[in-house]
Amino acid sequence: MRDFSQDHRWLSINTATVRAQWKLDRIIEECARREIRAISPWRDQVAEAGLDAVARLLRETGIALSGYCRGGMFPATTREGRQTALDDNRRAVDEARALDAACLVLVVGGLPGGLQGRPEHKDIAAARDDVRDGIAATLEYARSVGMPLAIEPLHPMYAGDRACVNTMAQALDLCDLLDPGRSGALGVALDVYHVWWDPELEAQIRRAGHERLLAFHVCDWLLPTRDLLNDRGMMGDGVIDIPRIRGWVEEAGFAGYSEVEIFSAENWWKRDGGEVLDTCIQRHRSAV
Repeated sequence: MRDFSQDHRWLSINTATVRAQWKLDRIIEECARREIRAISPWRDQVAEAGLDAVARLLRETGIALSGYCRGGMFPATTREGRQTALDDNRRAVDEARALDAACLVLVVGGLPGGLQGRPEHKDIAAARDDVRDGIAATLEYARSVGMPLAIEPLHPMYAGDRACVNTMAQALDLCDLLDPGRSGALGVALDVYHVWWDPELEAQIRRAGHERLLAFHVCDWLLPTRDLLNDRGMMGDGVIDIPRIRGWVEEAGFAGYSEVEIFSAENWWKRDGGEVLDTCIQRHRSAV
């Protein structure tokens, strides 16, 4: 394993971690001030700041993108709905390419209408078929412009609304089906929050190998968790053995950034943004 204790050169900040405190331009500036070398921004933040302006600021600060959040949300009940999703994913690929992101992260979607609290059916197998077809269509375009796609399996509690791909095995099955040559065009974003509980995790990380491991996200699982979406913990405050999982990931060949992604409505989003970033740096050295 790489030694993170002496510096934070392999720390990335997913901008959701401090989005409650700052706009994207301020986040980039504050990261640059702390010599944080990478971020992963969200599309709505980029749209608000302006794609060209963000690209320019990234060039000026020298900050790289460990990923871009997010594509996906493929399932729909109509042909028009599926096409709308494909069109949006093509735009996401273009944005990620313009910002020179390492990958476009795919949160694939759950039951159609589930994210709005009004699921249009209960057929999760049909939703997974839509995901397969949507990734296949998006991959064809993404491959043509050189933008890798990273499927992010989400915890099963999100199967109905955010992602019906819930394990590394499911994500890798899709990779093997759609990119059997392991070209690097399709892989996974492994977020410890979503997969730490999986008894097959170590084996599936080995199965992924360096060609499939495109992103590594860290935070912690709190006990008790008060909100299933917005109560993630800072690394070291919960029950995930993050160093062990990082060891498996690095043994499989991953040598990229550890991306901190924390949604925390009742704690970290209420703190000063500088304190949050400084704590991320400290915990990256001691708990990742």
